[in-house]
Amino acid sequence: MTNIMWRQGEVIELEITDLNDTGDGVGRFEQRVVFVPDTVPGDRLLVKLLNVKPKYAYGQLEDLLQASPQRLRPSCIVADKCGGCQWQHINYDYQLIAKQNQVIQALERIGGFVNVAVNTVLVADASLGYRNKVNYPLGISATGHVQAGYYHKGTHKLINLNQCPVQDSRLNPLLAEVKLDIEKQGWTIYDETKHKGLIRHLGLRIGRRTGEMLLTLVVKDWNLAGIENQAQQWLQRYPPLVGVSLNRNSDRTNAIFGLETRCLAGVPYLREKFAGLDFQIRPDTFFQVYTETAEALLEVIESELNLQGHEVLVDAYCGIGTLTLPLAKQVKHIIGLELQSTAVKQAIVNAQENKINNVTFQVGAVEKILQNLEIIPDVVLLDPPRKGCEDNVIKTLRNLKPARIVYVSCKVSTLARDLKLLCENGLYRLTRVQPADFFPQTAHVEAAAFLVLSDNDPSH
Repeated sequence: MTNIMWRQGEVIELEITDLNDTGDGVGRFEQRVVFVPDTVPGDRLLVKLLNVKPKYAYGQLEDLLQASPQRLRPSCIVADKCGGCQWQHINYDYQLIAKQNQVIQALERIGGFVNVAVNTVLVADASLGYRNKVNYPLGISATGHVQAGYYHKGTHKLINLNQCPVQDSRLNPLLAEVKLDIEKQGWTIYDETKHKGLIRHLGLRIGRRTGEMLLTLVVKDWNLAGIENQAQQWLQRYPPLVGVSLNRNSDRTNAIFGLETRCLAGVPYLREKFAGLDFQIRPDTFFQVYTETAEALLEVIESELNLQGHEVLVDAYCGIGTLTLPLAKQVKHIIGLELQSTAVKQAIVNAQENKINNVTFQVGAVEKILQNLEIIPDVVLLDPPRKGCEDNVIKTLRNLKPARIVYVSCKVSTLARDLKLLCENGLYRLTRVQPADFFPQTAHVEAAAFLVLSDNDPSH
């Protein structure tokens, strides 16, 4: 095999045949893999090789020789620069096919599952204008103006936005105008390289059903002169805005929010309706960014479980009770486990607001609480962060042997890994997987996997 055209800086002709789980197009050249952003299967193109390894390379699109039938013009003028979306140039129906394939490939490659029923991807009506929450880093332009937006792909260079097609369009006026107010106030913008300046991020949130909004500034310290008056002005200018808060993050970190949030004007939460229940959601609360798809996935879970009212269910990593509280209406008792005490406080409030009394919440590490459960639940619902379940969670579940497990995942590679461990030696059987599109126009896919305790298990 020759290496003549396998050098950094070389330009090669390539056909894209697949998409990887980070959203890049995948092609093969001289039997080696080349990853190219902003491409679509079916594209034929010239690619400049940038980062060359013995078995693969990363390339840059130089010239599109023949466009894929699945390629389209992005709806956003900075889609080719902004790192917020990877797939605005791809037909949405094809995005859904690619996401389903991503789940199937992870289950086969990492989990060793073959011929598992993976449903078509669950999607709500809109592929744009769906995000109920956005957090924009702030910066200063070359001409000294305040900017807000997302970083250029693969860099920390800010792409300034005055509107964003994937966020709820009702938030657009705030994005454009609040930057001007920050500029008029003369507040300094945080510089991550020097760890100086005050304002780090602008956070916006909206209740899709109620229209109530929150505005949050993430600051390095609390000393923001004139912020109280400005907060009152924002409340008066934007009638849907119900609360303005400051969150302090004084650390050198990529994390957006710090541990403390102070409400300056209005109330410290917005109200939202989800699955027929009333929820209070704060600026730093975890809540799925696509409300309607989250409801659709909940309906699939409810249908699959077909709860009869006598079951005891454990919701691990329960957050503010987004799934706990709707499911509580269908079981005898439900126990929510959550590490973050602030989330549990909100979950308790949300339970009280909805007069739900058959719920118990416990604060602490899921792996420790599970080990000390005094009952064997009929159903365990897992909804861990991207890293997946801790080893001890898997071990404890294999010892507890609940009849059914539902695993909701935001990263299919860790889902496949954990499912393999749960199903080891035939203890559990994976019956089906339901992918869901919580992030249209990106490569991100979520999934719910349904496990049953195998009939051949002697303790079953």
